[in-house]
Amino acid sequence: MYKQIVRPLLFRFSSDYAHEATIKFAAAASKSPWMLKATRSMFHYSDPVLEQHFFGLTFPNPIGLAAGFDKNGTTIPIMQNLGFGFVEIGSITANPSTGNPKPRSFRLPKDKSLINRMGLNNDGVQTISRRLKKAKADIPIGANIAKTHNPSIVGEKAILDYKTSFDIVKNLADYVTINISCPNTTEGKTFEDPESLDQLLSALGVNRDASLPAVFVKFSVDLSKAQLKELVEICEKHAVDGYVATNTSSKRENLSSSERVIKNAGNGGLSGQAIKHKSTELIEQIYSLTNGQKKIIGVGGVSSTIDAIEKLMAGADLLQIYTGLVYEGPGLVRKINRELTQFLKNAGVDHIYHIRKIRDL
Repeated sequence: MYKQIVRPLLFRFSSDYAHEATIKFAAAASKSPWMLKATRSMFHYSDPVLEQHFFGLTFPNPIGLAAGFDKNGTTIPIMQNLGFGFVEIGSITANPSTGNPKPRSFRLPKDKSLINRMGLNNDGVQTISRRLKKAKADIPIGANIAKTHNPSIVGEKAILDYKTSFDIVKNLADYVTINISCPNTTEGKTFEDPESLDQLLSALGVNRDASLPAVFVKFSVDLSKAQLKELVEICEKHAVDGYVATNTSSKRENLSSSERVIKNAGNGGLSGQAIKHKSTELIEQIYSLTNGQKKIIGVGGVSSTIDAIEKLMAGADLLQIYTGLVYEGPGLVRKINRELTQFLKNAGVDHIYHIRKIRDL
């Protein structure tokens, strides 16, 4: 139904308008008891083989909603009933921002990918934190934080900006993702500079406060092996709990779309199938660099069960999707969870914890 009716209708509108309309509908549905009940009966799926426990949290399945879809935390109830095992909201910044001028997101249908330069549009940490306080969910809720979209906020001011958001969400979210790699800002700079990252993690006191929730660091998909190794070493020094791999790409590689379509889209982060393999490669590298001892959330081009299995076997413990929803629809979550369960049972594996054993057989 989604591919035959809903997607063609949505694709008649701009990507910006379609996303905003979807968020408004999902936010309204989140307040409607009958919509929540109907959604759960249509889309929810559970099986004990998919359930995982770490950081004192229970993840009923490994499929989460990636940051960027629900920036302001308005759709959490409906996302839970769509079958997600966890939801990451944001990116959240210390100050509210309207983001970059529109149009700022573009579809590449031939590649099942998107290009966006949203510019970290969000309501700001104070407003979003009030929603988090009221949020009622039976799944873990992560908060993705980034620097406010303002080129005048640099150096120590940038670190203080991060700390403002971190100090608020750390008491409300089940885990926090530090987004150091967002390219969709005017200045185009990130905290993937090693010295800057070291200073940021020191200021946040990640390795000094035992009361903190789990803290993840999110990397760009464009990092070289040498860059990734240096950044992971810094993160390990500060005892972060895990990694999100990966953010979008600033490059235009592995695309079938025409030069005209790509040029018309302009600058921004590339997501979806076009970065699937690069994302999986970084997951493998992080798994190796950390000797499999840190949790990894894999994101980038997950739009099928095969995609999910590839990332889980590469070393991911959890997965996130966003672009896949645009092209495959909300039934994707249930489909992956059902087929993943069947895959595990057919392989004689009694729990998703052991999925990497299949690769070694």
